[in-house]
Amino acid sequence: ATLDDAKAGLRIVNAHAELSTHTWDGIEEWVGEDGALGLKDPKIVESDVQVQISFLRKLKFLYLEQNAKDKYVKTIVSDDARWNSEYGMRRRSAALREHKAKLAERRDDLRALSGFVEEDYKKAQSLTLQASTLSQKILDARLSLTRLRQAHPHPRLTMTTANQQLDGQVEEMQALDAELADAHEKIATVRERIKVGMAEVEKLRSIRAEVEKAVEIGAGERVGDGRVTELYDWFSITTLTYHALVSLLSAHSESDNELRLTYRVHEREVCITLPFIPNTRRLAEARVEGVEEHVIGDVVDAHVMENDVSGLVSAVLVRARTT
Repeated sequence: ATLDDAKAGLRIVNAHAELSTHTWDGIEEWVGEDGALGLKDPKIVESDVQVQISFLRKLKFLYLEQNAKDKYVKTIVSDDARWNSEYGMRRRSAALREHKAKLAERRDDLRALSGFVEEDYKKAQSLTLQASTLSQKILDARLSLTRLRQAHPHPRLTMTTANQQLDGQVEEMQALDAELADAHEKIATVRERIKVGMAEVEKLRSIRAEVEKAVEIGAGERVGDGRVTELYDWFSITTLTYHALVSLLSAHSESDNELRLTYRVHEREVCITLPFIPNTRRLAEARVEGVEEHVIGDVVDAHVMENDVSGLVSAVLVRARTT
């Protein structure tokens, strides 16, 4: 379909005539050599150029406006199939419903994730606050350390101080060497005592064998004295505990079920009393004299509960020698 220029209101046709007949304000006419209009003042020329540029911009805008109107009218009155046909509407409606469903699903996901995001944000905020607090504490600690170093500088090591430290270390080494020599002497003495003790143990073993034979003979003959078995049990216990006897002064029985051992440790006497439950080989208790109670601690009770006589004697003597 074509439109008449007059109906469409297009002014571009008359633009050339309007430009030719346009009068310029502020310009004086004069006739030159060729009889044409002359322009001499630069300010007037600049003003004329600005006016022409403004006119051309308005003309361009009017052209674009009229061209858009013309295209719009042609689109409306054309005989082509309309874009909003029934099929197109159904297709666009289906696409719109699909997009709406996706949008609703996305909103549900955002609502579900908003709680986790808020929780993570709070955690991040707390961690950030903690990190800033720790950073401030670190800076404060460094500042305090710097102040302490400034207030208490390290003493400079001079020749005199170095010689004094060297002399002190030499004296300490000499004292340690003397202690080591004493320890070796004590070890040698203890070894000699152990040898003597082992000899005594062998002697007691032979005596024990003889006593066992006598007990067997007495049991075979049905001796009427019932104390033989008790004496045998007591003697067996004493022989078992003799492995821990070092520096033993005396060992005698206070009663039928009580053994009293006396040792010499560092020029002092340590007495260990071992009462047994009658007719058994179990310790009832243990009493230690000559050693302070805080030195022994819970050693006595632990060994009494375990019925470890040799371990008890050894532990008490070790504690007594270390004090």
